[in-house]
Amino acid sequence: MGKMVAFLAVLVAVAVAGAVVTATAVVGQSVPVRADTGGPTDGVGVGGGGSDPGPALPTGWQTLDRQAAATCPGLPWSVLAAIGTLESANGASTAPGVRSGTNPAGAEGPMQFEPATFAAYATVGPGGAVPPSPYDPVDAVYTAAALLCTDGGGSPSGLAGAVLAYNHAQVYVDTVLTLSLAYGDDPGLTGTVVVALSFAAAQLGTPYRWGGTGPGGFDCSGLTQAAEQAAGISLPRVAQDQYDAGPALSAGAGVLPGDLVFFGTGPTGVEHVGIYVGGGEMIDAPHTGAQVRFDDADWADLVGATRPSG
Repeated sequence: MGKMVAFLAVLVAVAVAGAVVTATAVVGQSVPVRADTGGPTDGVGVGGGGSDPGPALPTGWQTLDRQAAATCPGLPWSVLAAIGTLESANGASTAPGVRSGTNPAGAEGPMQFEPATFAAYATVGPGGAVPPSPYDPVDAVYTAAALLCTDGGGSPSGLAGAVLAYNHAQVYVDTVLTLSLAYGDDPGLTGTVVVALSFAAAQLGTPYRWGGTGPGGFDCSGLTQAAEQAAGISLPRVAQDQYDAGPALSAGAGVLPGDLVFFGTGPTGVEHVGIYVGGGEMIDAPHTGAQVRFDDADWADLVGATRPSG
């Protein structure tokens, strides 16, 4: 529980402040230069390639999310962005219920409200529809902010519970909080990164298994390989080969969500890999007896980072 509260505090600090985390801030050192380098989730699609290289947030949605979040002090704008991404690809999905009608569960609009829930919390945002409509993006996002705020989303201790009340599945909560941390670091997050991070988030709690590539068990490189594969990027099987595949970040470059971070004794002694989420956190499968989890990405034996692109 302490680790989760600390993680949520990082999420709020990064997302509310709009912090940009550099490689130096994340790991306490510059990334070394390698010698050879110069719920209803329809529509959720690392680097510049993969399955969906365009930005995950359509034009204007970051501003909308920020303005709506400001109505609930302490609510990270990036939580609204993450929920919108999972529910409708921030309005870009053409699935039933996003722009008209309902989905099979009866939900409506880009933030996928049940009619009774929307009626209870309906909020007209600036320039929104009057009377409020769940299909209007402004009204939908402002209403989502009102609902999350009522359920405690304005505080680190209440945020996870507020997201769980929004969609009653733990994997949904894990994915929203993961993507929220990522958006806080990089609002220009691509759809490819969203897919890779969503896959990794869905494995939280899965047992570590030596040689495991899922389902049901992963080792460190099995997890990163599977996450990148879900996003349309092919990686070698083991951590050393994944590091060698690059492309590596140059010295002092900022580590971005979706990058792979590698640890070991040096460029030819890579022993561990995780996928960077943001705010100094990665998701990894650390060792026998552990589970896929969030870990600090500031291990002393950092070797470097790569940004796979296909």
